[in-house]
Amino acid sequence: MSAQPRLAIEPQLDLVLERIVDVPKELVWLAWTKPEHLKQWYTPTPWQTVDCEIDLRPGGIFRTVMRSPEGQEFSRTCCYLEVVEQERLIWTDALAPGYRPVTVESRVPSFTAVLKLEGLARRTKYTAIAMHKDSAGRNTHEAMGFQDGWGKALEQLVAYAKALR
Repeated sequence: MSAQPRLAIEPQLDLVLERIVDVPKELVWLAWTKPEHLKQWYTPTPWQTVDCEIDLRPGGIFRTVMRSPEGQEFSRTCCYLEVVEQERLIWTDALAPGYRPVTVESRVPSFTAVLKLEGLARRTKYTAIAMHKDSAGRNTHEAMGFQDGWGKALEQLVAYAKALR
């Protein structure tokens, strides 16, 4: 078995959200990997996640449909690249399920997402990384409110996970 490549953060290309959250990683993992849970917290309010499909395996689909307060719906279909139970998820919208290349037409620049979870007693070190192909994509994503949006979604995840306890 080969070793996993080390993930290097490139500040000019990547956006990072890192927090210690007051819920165990098992609940964070559950919230990220079951559609019925993900729909409850994934999109910062007042937006909603109205549909979700997850096939939790490399090459599997991760699809969400978000609805704006005005009723517009935005669908995003991604492909899981790596799934390490309760530790790491990596997915991208640059590939369709089954690793099929796609052309992404979206207001959000194409990116690869990395979610890392580290258990700390009953808490979790939560790291979310959005990796972009160029600084223009990174800067656009940042200007769209990456930190606020992903941060608010994480707060919603924590509140939801605490209710699951």
